[in-house]
Amino acid sequence: MRWFIAILVSFVIAIPARAALAETLCTLVADAATGAVLLEEGNCQARVTPASTFKLPLAVMGFDAGFLTDAGHPVLAYHDGDPDWGGANWRRDTNPADWLHYSVVWYSQRITHALGAETLTAYAQSFGYGNADFSGDAGFDNGLDRAWIASSLQVSPVEQVRFLRALVLGTLPVRAEAMAQTRAIVETRPAGGWQVHGKTGAAFPRRADRSFDYARGWGWYVGWAEKDGQTRIFARLTQARETMKGSPGVRTRDAFLSEWPALSGRIE
Repeated sequence: MRWFIAILVSFVIAIPARAALAETLCTLVADAATGAVLLEEGNCQARVTPASTFKLPLAVMGFDAGFLTDAGHPVLAYHDGDPDWGGANWRRDTNPADWLHYSVVWYSQRITHALGAETLTAYAQSFGYGNADFSGDAGFDNGLDRAWIASSLQVSPVEQVRFLRALVLGTLPVRAEAMAQTRAIVETRPAGGWQVHGKTGAAFPRRADRSFDYARGWGWYVGWAEKDGQTRIFARLTQARETMKGSPGVRTRDAFLSEWPALSGRIE
């Protein structure tokens, strides 16, 4: 019996220890209708890289500018040399729905190059999206390729929620159709009777020698949840404490969705 108790105790102790390998920097939830903050835990004012959550404002920009036409068009081809760490789904022809679903970096780069830094900056400023800085890494002239990936573009959870509320309410300074088309291609998952629409994001800090710190990866999950006529806007931001397998963004999403039924019950 003693050995069983010892194993049980060690297992229970290991659960919070394992969970502590990633720190939740911010959890922010607001009511879409009123904008009232229903939950704010952690530092939700500090700006960090948006990583792939930037695909949401970028989709709005792309649809509004006419580069993106609908969920299926344009279909763009993968080229040798394009980022391909996302596996087979990044090494094939891709449309806007696939781009958002599989978070294809090179498709984002096609859009940013087509729009250009001046247009991207103007859109981001009009959206109130972070510092709207598309200069990229200092001295490398790579803003159109990676400004949003651990580089110059920075956004806070508060600014993410403000942008998302405007997207959901249709009040961004763009064509209504561009916002509707963006909302239509955002991934939806069920959680405790809610339909949760969201986008993950993951990036790793750069060291002085330009290598990546894989032990301190940021994980985002941002979006909105709907149930019985209620809509909640949310942002969750985490940062790892050590190197782990998989995407920090996916881990953040999965943890948030598992917590959402209890979390939403606290703020209803």
